[in-house]
Amino acid sequence: MSGRVLIVDDVATNRILYKARLAAAFYEPILAADGAACLTAAVEQRPDLILLDLVLPDIPGHEVLRRLRADPRTAAIPVIVLTATQDAGERLAAFSAGADDVIVKPAADQVLLARVRNLLRARADNDFPAGGTPIPGLAEPAAKFEPAASVALVSSRIDEARRLQRELSGVLRGRLRVLSRPQALAEAAQFPAGASVPDVFIVRDDGSDEAGALRFLSELKSHQATRHSAVCVLGPVGEGDDAAMAFDLGADDVVGPNVTPAELALRTSSLVRRKRQGDRQRARMQDSLRLALVDPLTGLYNRRHAMPQLEAIAAAAADTGSPFAVMVIDLDRFKLVNDQHGHAAGDQVLVEVARRLTANLRSTDLLARIGGEEFLVALPDCSMAEARRVAERLCEAVEELPVRLASRQRLSVTVSIGVAVANPRLHQPIAAEKVVEQADLALLDSKGAGRNQVTYRLSAA
Repeated sequence: MSGRVLIVDDVATNRILYKARLAAAFYEPILAADGAACLTAAVEQRPDLILLDLVLPDIPGHEVLRRLRADPRTAAIPVIVLTATQDAGERLAAFSAGADDVIVKPAADQVLLARVRNLLRARADNDFPAGGTPIPGLAEPAAKFEPAASVALVSSRIDEARRLQRELSGVLRGRLRVLSRPQALAEAAQFPAGASVPDVFIVRDDGSDEAGALRFLSELKSHQATRHSAVCVLGPVGEGDDAAMAFDLGADDVVGPNVTPAELALRTSSLVRRKRQGDRQRARMQDSLRLALVDPLTGLYNRRHAMPQLEAIAAAAADTGSPFAVMVIDLDRFKLVNDQHGHAAGDQVLVEVARRLTANLRSTDLLARIGGEEFLVALPDCSMAEARRVAERLCEAVEELPVRLASRQRLSVTVSIGVAVANPRLHQPIAAEKVVEQADLALLDSKGAGRNQVTYRLSAA
């Protein structure tokens, strides 16, 4: 099954009908006949999406929506409201309560299934970690302040876009920009990494070029800078089978030409919330990936990242028959620093030593913290003579100036270094771990000979 869908309707015939439609599309239907059963199933069975009828025998549908959104366990589940009325007030109330969409019954199969696919795809894209359970220490605090939304109003006719801007300016909090389609695409292609892009693009289709509106939607979703921005397609394309096509092309919302400014404002606000929630989730994912590969204290790579990188360096050396060097570096008498000055002072020493090592290596070299006070350096395309010069320079860089602590104390610090140079024959790789072992043995020799020095070994070719 491609997703679990909770169907909430007090009419058994409707439940059976939607169950058959969804099962035929390979979804797993879950049935509930009233509001209480819906709230229980949402918590216990964790559906991926809810189809909610507003007329229920026990709890009004709007109240069910509010309770779903108020419960952290169910707040992120997409909800499509199904209603038999065109009443504008009821639609606005549903969006205000947290509906992701409101569809009038009987819903066309093609459009309903496209909307279900669309919302499930968006949920899957933003579902991190699995099940929505925060990772301890990585869960972001609730936002105390949300900046005003940035909304781009795009149309092939600027006068239509400006009219829409005037209509929305009194009901939507945010910065509303008017752009032509060429302007929007030009900006999307030129946005630098990290630039502030619109939260939402409202694409106005005036009915003269529906295919053009869909092509523009596809272009927006294909650009790296704007692929995470929400896109709402507005106009005749929002009616009939074209709406299904727009959803499948990546539109986050599709509405007909007769939508009121108040409803469009609520829909846009909902898109902004979903888009920003996705931004936060992606940021959390990036943080977790970074923490998995980077030592949080020094900012250097950790052992988990360093060893595969070293294997790659060894493989590249075998491809060209060129030598490479590995160094294992250890701070001398580091335990005394912690014992006499405290662990905070020890952390400051590690950070400063890492900075000095980084400053004296090439950008192509690998530097990682692989233990408490132990560092690993890999030098691609490096002979014994070159490795000797680099190792001695690193020793001198660490010893040259005392490390200044936050307490204004100055500590003299030295390092011992073990160096191993591998000379692989062409297309006969040497195991990187073996070279590290040789460097470790050389480090022990440096420690045994009095510290603050470099010892060398040639690894087997």
